[in-house]
Amino acid sequence: QVQLVESGGGLVQAGGSLRLSCAASGRTFSSYYMGWFRQAPGKEREFVAAIWWSGGVPYYTDSVKGRFTISRDNAKNTMYLQMNSLNPEDTAIYYCAATTSAYYYSDYRRYNYWGQGTQVTVSS
Repeated sequence: QVQLVESGGGLVQAGGSLRLSCAASGRTFSSYYMGWFRQAPGKEREFVAAIWWSGGVPYYTDSVKGRFTISRDNAKNTMYLQMNSLNPEDTAIYYCAATTSAYYYSDYRRYNYWGQGTQVTVSS
């Protein structure tokens, strides 16, 4: 059974940092794209970042470029999202997800597996 479990969310002041983790289990993810998405109240789920589990170029939405970094530790079967220079607009529930659809890495509807989400709140 595939399981993705996020952790690391919390409350932080604007300008602060958080590191989210996504522990993956239940299968081999070497042929999967792993993504981070977020959803704020009343808004659609939004792509944040993605990376091929086996390595390669990461992708980011424009609003987080230069502030967020996606990475993964294959030995620990864990993906990370380092978030720096946070601002109130980053407040959302953050989800990790996995897909085999490499071409559609930014489309949440193409993802097969999802974690339960972790809340990130940035105060001004």
